[in-house]
Amino acid sequence: MKRIKVLVAKLGLDGHDRGAKVVARALKDAGMEVVYTGLRQTPEQIVKAAIQEDVDVIGVSILSGAHIELISMLVKEMKDKKLNDVGLVVGGVIPPQDIPALKQLGVDEVFLPGSSLKEITEKIIKVASDKRGLSFEPVR
Repeated sequence: MKRIKVLVAKLGLDGHDRGAKVVARALKDAGMEVVYTGLRQTPEQIVKAAIQEDVDVIGVSILSGAHIELISMLVKEMKDKKLNDVGLVVGGVIPPQDIPALKQLGVDEVFLPGSSLKEITEKIIKVASDKRGLSFEPVR
């Protein structure tokens, strides 16, 4: 059975990455392979890394408030590079009323503050399974 590979990225000028690192560690503990791109990534850098690493899911952490604009740019870049089978999840400080707009852009899941690591892990497994048509089992 294939391990899920997740790229965890900080998009834009946001300089806080503690949450992204906590999520990355939880995904690793669940048996996933995780690539962390670091701070201040552009949509182009994220998509390039996703292609190079052949990831199943891109996970973006955003705290800056520019999530709609930045995710729009990221989704466009993903479409331009034909990453139709790669999941996209977003987490961070996102007003709940912005979730429908993010989903309409193509985001598969949105995680707000207080989302449990278990919930994040389970939903990433579902997104990877839905997008790639494979079955994955978390490490217990």
